[in-house]
Amino acid sequence: MRDVLITLLVVVGCVWTLKKPYLGILLWSWISYMNPHRLSWGFAYDFPFAQMVALSLFVAIPFSKSMQKPPINALTLVWFAFIVFMAITTFFAYFPEEAFLQYKKILKIQVMVLLTLVLITNIDKLRQLIWVIVLSMGYFSIKGGFFTLLTGGSQRVWGPNGSFIEGNNELAVATLMIIPLMAYLYSVQSDWRVKYGLLAGMGFSFIAAMGSQSRGAFIAFAAVGLFFWLKSKQKLLGGMIMVVLGVGIIAFMPESWHERMDTIQDYEQDGSAMGRINAWYYAINAANSNLLGVGFDSWSPETFILYAPNPYDVHAAHSIYFSVLADHGWLGLMLFLLIFYGTWKKLAKVIKTTHQQPAYQEINVLARMIQVSLIAYWVGGAFLSLSYFDLPWHLVSFGLIVEKVLAEKMARTQA
Repeated sequence: MRDVLITLLVVVGCVWTLKKPYLGILLWSWISYMNPHRLSWGFAYDFPFAQMVALSLFVAIPFSKSMQKPPINALTLVWFAFIVFMAITTFFAYFPEEAFLQYKKILKIQVMVLLTLVLITNIDKLRQLIWVIVLSMGYFSIKGGFFTLLTGGSQRVWGPNGSFIEGNNELAVATLMIIPLMAYLYSVQSDWRVKYGLLAGMGFSFIAAMGSQSRGAFIAFAAVGLFFWLKSKQKLLGGMIMVVLGVGIIAFMPESWHERMDTIQDYEQDGSAMGRINAWYYAINAANSNLLGVGFDSWSPETFILYAPNPYDVHAAHSIYFSVLADHGWLGLMLFLLIFYGTWKKLAKVIKTTHQQPAYQEINVLARMIQVSLIAYWVGGAFLSLSYFDLPWHLVSFGLIVEKVLAEKMARTQA
């Protein structure tokens, strides 16, 4: 029954995409973030729904009258250069066939995210897309919060099978990234029932992030809380809320959780932590020896014996930074960092321009919450392999869209 329902929803969505192409972005995001087909058990489980949506979108785009030109600026040029550079490193990869398959997967994500810049033309459509992302990932974070409470925090919370956020660590950081987006939606709602629902969603999502027993998420939680406090207009009240929330969650967690968090400071006694450090040294050595890195999917015994201090302790990158460094070398890492630095600068400019401007209050709040999401990604991602996950790249596109929407609003005001 689930297979039939999911298929019908996608088919109907594809038909509507032909009429309103921006709906294709919403539909694709639902499939990408929630992976609803993974909740079925029949033919829909492995059906290429995302390709089906993308096909309908590409058919609809040439006939659309509601598209806008993509912004051409320093940020988008660096972004495009990074995509091209990944193609070059794939051609020279240590394992070219495996690297090509990974690049093809990543390229599909990048193309669909870039289409967001073309089809999401106003703040209303952007708000709809954020709702889709929040509800799609909130399904797992809210359910995970309930699960954590029911099990007393003794069990880890996992994401959907076969997705970027399947692992407990990845789901935890992704959860911390959507909580600020929930806060933005809360700020623009007038219906008290929706507001309370979002508040509950944020609370359960925080619990789920801690219930994942992810050390990286715990550090990201602290960084997000500190950034929230620094940006808060009511620092005393905000600080009290963060302290009560943090102490409450920590007190609730079982002894096994505390023992796992204690390994953060005693990392030399933790095999997993030392394995990550070995992988990070591998990334540095690989980048130092190869201008273009060693390409996608290089984390293997064959390459570790060449570049790792301990060639027999093979680990994945467990870091967005070292992942990109090994895959694409120092040049690739520089482009990667420039993209997110440029996004932050644009958001900071938007926040400064809209400060204490009631007419642009929603844009101001959204820009600040995107920054908080980026903090969660940068800090939590330091310990996770989420370099090519959809959400951070969507956040980059949101920054560009917010900047464009603000410029258009100000132009209309001055006209």
